[in-house]
Amino acid sequence: MIIQTKAYARAGLIGNPSDGYFGKTISCIVKNFSARVSLYESPRLAILPQRCDRLEFRDFAEFVEDVQLHGYYGGVRLIKAAIKRFADYCRERGRMIDRNFSLEYESDIPVRVGLAGSSAIVTATLRALMQFFGVDIPQPVLPGIILSVELEELKIGAGLQDRVIQVYEGVVFMDFDRERMTRDGHGRYEPLDPACLPPVYVAYHDSLAEGTEVTHNDLRSRFTRGEPAVLEGIRQWAALTQQARDLLVAGRGREIGPLMDANFDLRDRLIHISPGNRQLVEAGRALGAAVNFAGSGGAVVGSYDGDPARLRRLRTAYETMGATLIVPQIV
Repeated sequence: MIIQTKAYARAGLIGNPSDGYFGKTISCIVKNFSARVSLYESPRLAILPQRCDRLEFRDFAEFVEDVQLHGYYGGVRLIKAAIKRFADYCRERGRMIDRNFSLEYESDIPVRVGLAGSSAIVTATLRALMQFFGVDIPQPVLPGIILSVELEELKIGAGLQDRVIQVYEGVVFMDFDRERMTRDGHGRYEPLDPACLPPVYVAYHDSLAEGTEVTHNDLRSRFTRGEPAVLEGIRQWAALTQQARDLLVAGRGREIGPLMDANFDLRDRLIHISPGNRQLVEAGRALGAAVNFAGSGGAVVGSYDGDPARLRRLRTAYETMGATLIVPQIV
């Protein structure tokens, strides 16, 4: 029997990057891209590498290009850490893990552009392991385990948002209230009707790839020191998200654009934005869209009035700068 699982890319609509700091976010799934895992029983435990894990290159130029695109790590370390974390979870509950398997994976999620490609690999891997070993992890708990794979096993700074939306899918409002997180071990996750969203697009540029740790490692230290501007920023991101949630629930989703703009403007005041990433935002705003970062950097999410002509102009503008625009498939 071959078990096949997948997890999709995602775009953070609003609240970024407060999810790691007891804030609030709204995120949507992007089914245009996915990470896929195949798992089957075998005599030995084996992880089969994907192209981005290769260690042999045609020449020096190809090696440099690969490092620039994929960084220094592929998906194997994520899968190894996910298997280790799953084994720990089972052992702590008295479950025996005594079957060997082979695991293959592939992903077409653009790399390191803030569309949650790494967490998608981990999510798909854990789904396959759960099915193979017959282990049921409660839905609200699973995102925390997925996060611990990167945060604790691999020491990669990140937040819960990516993992929550990849577990729940659709569109989700997330409240990471400190008291609730301490009491329950997870936040409050409220699925929203995707039909309430305004028309949205996602634009990304491969050359602007920036790992999530670049943002979170700096923000974490400033948050831990209690920097007033950062603490106030977390509060404001949460407030913007709550306003956006209330508008969506009230059927007024087309009014969230100014809140998305305000989210990015606050980020701009608190966190360094590279010129290329700033251009992704300004290109959309120049054509009448409200634009926010979709994640850590390299991709943006924009809302607009739904005019097909405007979308065509946006697509052309992004293509001119070497970026790609997609309309996210959410359902």
